Amino acid sequence: MDSTVTTLEKLKTRFGERAWTFSENVKSHNRRIVVPADQVFAYLEFLKTECAFDLLIDVTCVDYLHYRGAKDRFGLVYCLTNTISGERLIVRCFLNEPDLTVPSAVPLWNGADWMEREVYDMFGIIFEGHPDLRRILLPDLFEGFPLRKDYPLRGRGERHNFERITREKS
Repeated sequence: MDSTVTTLEKLKTRFGERAWTFSENVKSHNRRIVVPADQVFAYLEFLKTECAFDLLIDVTCVDYLHYRGAKDRFGLVYCLTNTISGERLIVRCFLNEPDLTVPSAVPLWNGADWMEREVYDMFGIIFEGHPDLRRILLPDLFEGFPLRKDYPLRGRGERHNFERITREKS
């Protein structure tokens, strides 16, 4: 039996059929589910404990501002793998301002720690319950989230606030 069918059947049994949507690109074997943001932790926990998705590959975000046909501002993306069967699954949920908060996946996968910090640093998504949610790529004094589509391409003049490091000093 195909492990994807088993995973889909388990999801239908646990969450019903209307609570989430499934899509698949047959050519690339890319399987995706879209879940409600307020239930994303429950889905992730179920996929880890009941469907053996034991590896979190990535946590990232997409800003859909000005994207044709988009109904939501941000798409939070979790890429999961079952290392025994090789099955991969992308779990997405959508977020809109002002509520950009979801539960942290760190209790499920320790590797989510730095990935969530990067998404927080670049997009401003808050991961509730994260053990150390602070900037990881930018200085602590940096204001704004540079991967948001409304962030100016040339920045906001913040470069003058930070010391310029020359080759000799590095």
